[in-house]
Amino acid sequence: MSSKTHRDEKNFNQAALDYHKAEPKGKIEVIPSKPHSSQRDLSLAYSPGVAVPCMEIHDKPETVYDYTGKGNLVAVISNGTAVLGLGDIGAEASKPVMEGKGLLFKIFADINVFDIEIDEKDPDKFIQIVKGIAPTFGGINLEDIKAPEAFYIEQRLKEELDIPLMHDDQHGTAIISAAALINSLQIANKNIAEVRMVVNGAGAAAIACTNLYISLGLKRENVLMCDSKGVINHKRENLTPEKIDFIANTDIDTLEDAVKGSDVFIGLSKGNVMTPEMLSSMKENPIVFALANPDPEIAYDVALETRKDVIMATGRSDYPNQVNNVLGFPYIFRGALDVQAKGINEEMKLAAVHAIADLAKEPVPEAVILAYNVQNLQFGREYFIPKPFDNRLITKVSSAVAKAAIESGIARKTIEDFEEYETQLLDRMGRDEKLVRMMQSRAKSNPKRITLGNAEEYNVLKAAQILYEEGIAFPSLLGDKKYIKEQMERFGINLDIPIIDPSDDDQKENRKRYRETLWKLRQRKGMNEYKAKRYVRQRDYFGPLMLRHGDTDGLIVGFSKNYTSVLRPVLEVIEKDKGVDKVAAMMMILSEKKPIFFADTSINQNPTAEDLVNIAKMAEITVKSFAIEPRIAMLGFENFAAISETSKKVAKAVSILHEKYPKMVVDGEIQPDFAMNADHLSDYPFSKLGTTPANTFVFPNLESANLSYKIIRGMKVAQVIGPILMGLKQPVHVLQMRSSVDEIVNLATVAVLDAQRRENKK
Repeated sequence: MSSKTHRDEKNFNQAALDYHKAEPKGKIEVIPSKPHSSQRDLSLAYSPGVAVPCMEIHDKPETVYDYTGKGNLVAVISNGTAVLGLGDIGAEASKPVMEGKGLLFKIFADINVFDIEIDEKDPDKFIQIVKGIAPTFGGINLEDIKAPEAFYIEQRLKEELDIPLMHDDQHGTAIISAAALINSLQIANKNIAEVRMVVNGAGAAAIACTNLYISLGLKRENVLMCDSKGVINHKRENLTPEKIDFIANTDIDTLEDAVKGSDVFIGLSKGNVMTPEMLSSMKENPIVFALANPDPEIAYDVALETRKDVIMATGRSDYPNQVNNVLGFPYIFRGALDVQAKGINEEMKLAAVHAIADLAKEPVPEAVILAYNVQNLQFGREYFIPKPFDNRLITKVSSAVAKAAIESGIARKTIEDFEEYETQLLDRMGRDEKLVRMMQSRAKSNPKRITLGNAEEYNVLKAAQILYEEGIAFPSLLGDKKYIKEQMERFGINLDIPIIDPSDDDQKENRKRYRETLWKLRQRKGMNEYKAKRYVRQRDYFGPLMLRHGDTDGLIVGFSKNYTSVLRPVLEVIEKDKGVDKVAAMMMILSEKKPIFFADTSINQNPTAEDLVNIAKMAEITVKSFAIEPRIAMLGFENFAAISETSKKVAKAVSILHEKYPKMVVDGEIQPDFAMNADHLSDYPFSKLGTTPANTFVFPNLESANLSYKIIRGMKVAQVIGPILMGLKQPVHVLQMRSSVDEIVNLATVAVLDAQRRENKK
């Protein structure tokens, strides 16, 4: 292992510990969902008011779904006997994984979770414990239980409980890979009833996958299953009941011989067990699902070098066609819970399979393409499984599962209007930070060089470490080299990235180039050559000059200096975009609902009507770059009245916008609370906003915008990203003073996306 690899692993391991240890410890928490500020609230929540719903449930047990959170509560349960690739590490040591699964349930499908780790390996005792606590939950997700006990436990619990229950290690992988199989067979022009398949691995996932493929039409006699001892054939003895079902009447013993002439290879085993020679021995258009993690059964690059016609999926996010359980389990449980299903049956699983498979064949929305920073995603060899950040998964899969539950007679509740149901599902998705994850995913697909000023500060150094280790950007540090190295040593941050010191000898040639540029730019604006020579030793000028000369792709400055003083050198060095008279700044506010945007928050103190027009237009372009359709409210303290001078200014700006840009969704002057409320908007049927709330707010002056976002930031009720500078030719952003690590990382991510957008435009 190289020193760099060792250092990166050490840094990552420490980061993982810090992440879980940070207050509040763990990854999930319980928060009140009802008012609780007054004595009356408490008397309704508990004694004496709580007795009323208790008796209602006693008299009518089905009303438990009306009066409690049971209908949106899933238990993630494990005994820690097969945790990830760690094996039997015990119940308590499995808790971080179960909390993590709970987090995924919440962020992808808005399902609440209690993680429950049971210190019991005896299957019958484990079953009794789960049955005893089942009344608490609307559904149960079994996790990381070793085979063959996992088969017995799940089967017994499915028979004896009347709520949705699934062992995701088995069925999650089966459902996603089955969807991938349907589509890859279509690409290969092969019939599932005729293909020969080799399954390498005979654990819970492999058994569940193969059984599901058989229900789709695969012939059992066309399957060769292998475990660590070779092919499961008639010569083998002492097999588990599950393996007995897959005994093949053949004398083939080895994986190498099994794959010869096969059409499909399903790997659910360990890395690098498939050689290029084995892949070469498969039939034309071989389908290879190498799902071992982190190392596939055959490396993606090796497979493509070996066979140009290979159709491949892996379990990794850095290659096309990732078989990722998160494509399935959140939405399967979402649909099952929403109809109060009595279980998860085969019809529901198959509905999920076909919904996922069909989604990959539909035109991919721009938001998904932007999220992965690709030119196009089109059904074919490199895209036959939907991407995890595809917002359509929750509507397509959950709806399909809910319909299947209703039609198969397992649902307690029906859904009359599925269009309305899909709207409700999308509303749920506004509660998480999915936008940040999508932004970072786009950045990682084509990271750029980002220079961070104030690099001696801990928050900046920590942000640089995250940007580097996560692959979001190629960071460099700007400042006093000696002091930065001392601070890195002090804080235990080991990074092998460039440190740029404007005064260092190795920057002599750059200082000369930059000095000439600065003097030419400012020689008729009060700057002489002596000042230019002095200024290029200051990082406030050196950073923007690096960017102008193309020595970095993006710049993040500020943190410990006054915003205006840091902004001035930026505006003196970096040119404005074509048609831009004045730059402006925008804040992205990520609340528990959908993201909203504020402009102008940092630059134009008292903009004219014409300035507001330009700010609104720049805001529209910026919001669209995040794959969000902007709905712009031009704010004032009156609703469509234009009595005050401020409101008249805003009304004039709106009139210009309507005339010059008739397709823009923009209106005002309007108060922000009205612009955010569909019922209030309905009072103004003439408005271009219609009854859909605004998501982008242009303020009439700097004070109102700046104070508004700073109140939100100070209350810590939302994540704030910005200020995002708008109107410059190159990506540069100025941090708020004392920005947090996350704020720096997020703004640097925005700079990467900005650089990508400009590169694509060229």
